[in-house]
Amino acid sequence: MHLPARVGVASEVRAVVDLLAAELDRDLPGTSAATPALLDLLLLYALRAWFEAPQAPSGWARASRDPELSIALRLIHDQPQHPWTVAKLAAHCNLSRAAFARRFTELTGQPPLTHLTWWRMTLAASLLQSGDHPLSMIAAQVGYSNEYAFSKAFRRELGTAPSRYRADTHAAQNTTTAQH
Repeated sequence: MHLPARVGVASEVRAVVDLLAAELDRDLPGTSAATPALLDLLLLYALRAWFEAPQAPSGWARASRDPELSIALRLIHDQPQHPWTVAKLAAHCNLSRAAFARRFTELTGQPPLTHLTWWRMTLAASLLQSGDHPLSMIAAQVGYSNEYAFSKAFRRELGTAPSRYRADTHAAQNTTTAQH
């Protein structure tokens, strides 16, 4: 990601960078709380500036700028457990199924249901990393009717079983923690 340093471009980014620099230059009470919050804000503003740049980013970031496709992306990202079909997503966007699928693929580089699967697996991987939720609960949260269907899709997309992924992730986290 590259953000131009010109005056007026991404002024929010510049403001947060200045605040962050001021916090880091002085060791005042509350710096340890302010710094992570400012870093989160910096990431948010940098991503917004990147999405809004004239040279459109690729993938779903580019599609999020499209008025109709942004509706589908919001639905997919906010309701991954819903049994989405291309026809249902197209209807929400007021596009024909063919026009929606063509435009979505052109702008994101992947068909709508491929993106849906990618998003579901991204969420599932995060849930597997962050706790010991039962696979049946994770499966339901990311749109699979049962643990078997979820495990099969996860293995196909990530090349490993969800339980192995969780074990490997937890082992890596424990190793990192032990080193510090």
